[in-house]
Amino acid sequence: MRAILALLLLSTPALAEPEMITTRYTCERGIEVPASYVNYGEFSVAVINVEGRQISLYLERSASGARYGWPSDGANYVWWTKGKDATLYWKEGGEETPILSGCVQQ
Repeated sequence: MRAILALLLLSTPALAEPEMITTRYTCERGIEVPASYVNYGEFSVAVINVEGRQISLYLERSASGARYGWPSDGANYVWWTKGKDATLYWKEGGEETPILSGCVQQ
């Protein structure tokens, strides 16, 4: 998390202080997903913890809600939030498969 924050600070001209929001989601099967969002100017990053794994994703364009992904054409995770709801997808070959759905912010 600190490395991501340092990267944001180094790559963005001096603006206001970065905003960090920490929250938790409860998903299907009772899985809890802690999430931290770092917003700094035009850059936003989501860091989620899923079943012992930390996943860092960058804000992407979306028609609705906030969509976070990894900037590559390869396989990666996508974390999509809208209001208090969220879904974690696995993206590969242009297809997005939900792997954790029914997530609700606590």
